[in-house]
Amino acid sequence: MQYKSQSVAKLYFIAAIGLFVAQILFGLVMGLQYVMGDFLFPHIPFNVARMVHTNALIVWLLMGFMGAAYYLVPEESETELFSPKLAVLMFWIFLVAAALTVVGYLLVPYAGLAKLTGNDLLPTMGREFLEQPLPTKLGIVVVALVFLFNITMTVLKGRKTSISIVLLLGLWGLAIFFLFSFYNPDNVVKDKFYWWWVVHLWVEGVWELILGAILAFVLIKVTGVDREVIEKWLYVIVTLTLITGIIGTGHHYYWIGTPEYWQWWGSIFSALEPIPFFAMTLFAFNMVNRRRREHPNKAATLWALGTGVMSFLGAGVWGFLHTLAPVNFYTHGTQITAAHGHMAFYGAYVMVVLTMISYAMPILRGRAANSNKAQVMEMWAFWLMTVAIVFITLFLTAAGILQVWLQRIAATPMSFMDTQDKVALFYWMREWAGVVFLIGLLVYIWSFFCKGEDKTAA
Repeated sequence: MQYKSQSVAKLYFIAAIGLFVAQILFGLVMGLQYVMGDFLFPHIPFNVARMVHTNALIVWLLMGFMGAAYYLVPEESETELFSPKLAVLMFWIFLVAAALTVVGYLLVPYAGLAKLTGNDLLPTMGREFLEQPLPTKLGIVVVALVFLFNITMTVLKGRKTSISIVLLLGLWGLAIFFLFSFYNPDNVVKDKFYWWWVVHLWVEGVWELILGAILAFVLIKVTGVDREVIEKWLYVIVTLTLITGIIGTGHHYYWIGTPEYWQWWGSIFSALEPIPFFAMTLFAFNMVNRRRREHPNKAATLWALGTGVMSFLGAGVWGFLHTLAPVNFYTHGTQITAAHGHMAFYGAYVMVVLTMISYAMPILRGRAANSNKAQVMEMWAFWLMTVAIVFITLFLTAAGILQVWLQRIAATPMSFMDTQDKVALFYWMREWAGVVFLIGLLVYIWSFFCKGEDKTAA
């Protein structure tokens, strides 16, 4: 059954995809600046392009999570959203705040932006991924709290399911751990220690709960497998995620001035972090193999399976490659880290949001699935983006291995900039793979406008 208030999700999905395009465009700008240092300088310096690229990623994924929650929760709770008007109001506040922040990054020097936005009152700016000005951070908190109020009240007044409870746990965790972005101690070790309480405990902790809940919801819809079976898998994934993810924060504490025991704790529990992602892969394939019906939306099923595989490869395998302290001693801060980050974010979070959009958008437009022609186009988009991100990861991995050898292991280590010149070929190859990724994203967007014979009505 479809609920009228689910239509709120459409706004969030459209904005998310728009910001996704912006993120990729600035990623391509950065990629060129790696090999052509003065490209677009001084109009878009590298540090500004990087801020927009990473901040757009965070904001569009948050938009996607919110849209997914607004679609999923009414259906799971079997009741209308507590306040659709509040959801729409928060959407526009969030979107305008994000747009103004990006304009600020592009038009005002960062130090001047900090002065203009009251950073001297409560210093929070200047840290990677948390570069947002104070008003933006406060706006994110307000939007998150109102969103959580809306979702929580909807769950409380309706049916309670494991999926909605796990999703709520992840969303509340997301909001609570973001509060550490306001804590910016003068001591650099303390600063980095608690900085990871936002960054790591988001992407390797509570976001995984959101991922598991969304994936479980879509798999129930497209496979018809019993809810009890899927919920048992979800409990296992959540337990493994919390055990490995929380203590696994220690793999960021190796070299920042923390006690030596973190090298053991971080190594042991980080080595276990691929397990929940592997469980997610088994979960997805197991449910599709046991399906009781052939859902007309083949594209959404493909995205769901891809999420399991790519999150395991990116977050699990590539994370494990450099997570043990004796290996990380040589690899931290190199392009190997960037390779892991790109595939992990795409596999785990980009793909699960696209899975939800692929499943929900046709229904929100009054049909069970897009036409065959549109779905074929969407599947082409899936393969273009997925193969492109695999090559981006491989090229960055190769660059990282060569960087480690030339800069950190060789008998006569080279300087950072000389090393960058030596690996420039891999940066060019990464850039071309990025262009293919952008083409895939544009094909994905175009698939929603593709005309063809509609599937059965929703």
